[in-house]
Amino acid sequence: MQHSRNRLFLLPLAGMLLSARPTASPACATCGCTLSADAAMGYSAVAGWRINLEDDYINQDQLRGGTGAATPSQVVNAPSNPALGGGEIEKQTINRYLTLGINYSPNSSWNLNLSVPYVNRDHTTYGVQLAPYSASESSPDEISGAHVSGLGDIRLIGSYQGLLATHNLGLQFGVKLPTGQYGTRVDFSSGPNAGTPLDASLQVGTGSTDVIVGAYYYQAVSQDFDAFINGQFQAAVAERQDQPGNDFRPGNSATMSVGVRYEAIPRWVPQLQLNVYRKSADQGALADTPDTAGTVVYLSPGLTVPAVQHMHLYGFVQLPVYSKLDGYQVFPHWTASVGVSYAF
Repeated sequence: MQHSRNRLFLLPLAGMLLSARPTASPACATCGCTLSADAAMGYSAVAGWRINLEDDYINQDQLRGGTGAATPSQVVNAPSNPALGGGEIEKQTINRYLTLGINYSPNSSWNLNLSVPYVNRDHTTYGVQLAPYSASESSPDEISGAHVSGLGDIRLIGSYQGLLATHNLGLQFGVKLPTGQYGTRVDFSSGPNAGTPLDASLQVGTGSTDVIVGAYYYQAVSQDFDAFINGQFQAAVAERQDQPGNDFRPGNSATMSVGVRYEAIPRWVPQLQLNVYRKSADQGALADTPDTAGTVVYLSPGLTVPAVQHMHLYGFVQLPVYSKLDGYQVFPHWTASVGVSYAF
């Protein structure tokens, strides 16, 4: 049991915000995979390397506003930005993130984590419609579609956990780099909007360099249960899209997660996380500022099982239990994450 107290395999997050995230459009900027990334890689007081490969699936197919569901007529007749005289009716955004994580601990006090995501996204929309709403404007022939894929924004985070003799309290500082393509480089490929640029928030990268700060604490709470709590804050400090009329800055974001895992049966380890995510609005001429902020809460059950020596397989489902979204955004009914972690 002492080994399990030193290595807490509480799994996962990719992204989100990543890219992260776990996305300017009413596509849900305040949803995504919000499982704890750091717990996914495993807080550890043992020196060595770990490699993690995670696949996240997020299907944003539910139109919502505030704390409840929304309808296309609401989007058009009661727009989040009345000055437009209407609104954009988003249909669906399907996100798939494949994230490689490389974790290195030179000793019990220091840890370095590199997270490299590959983003695959399909987006459909009925486009902007002017009031009053007409059902014919939401017919299948009004749907425009776009597909983006490629390397996302890489994150590099260092952790120091030498404050306590038990090495179970850590402080984090890191950076997100603008490695993914950004701006308006990808166009819609089908429908009435074909040939026009896809929203900046739906590209695989944000074009910004972000600072990340956080802290975590994990502890055995009984003979069979471990628990953790962590928090992170992320904010853009430099934007490549900074020209008047062609600028974009992603909103600041904050996450907090708490979780427990049951260790009585080593062959399978059930886990439960509660994830809270808050995002401020995107800014700039390319941002859909009224529709990109909000707060969401997920309940995330999961399971970890050993495969071979030093290797663990895991899977989680995220179930939204609360959301308060600014404007109108498409939101998932659930998200799923599966992965493999190898320590050596």
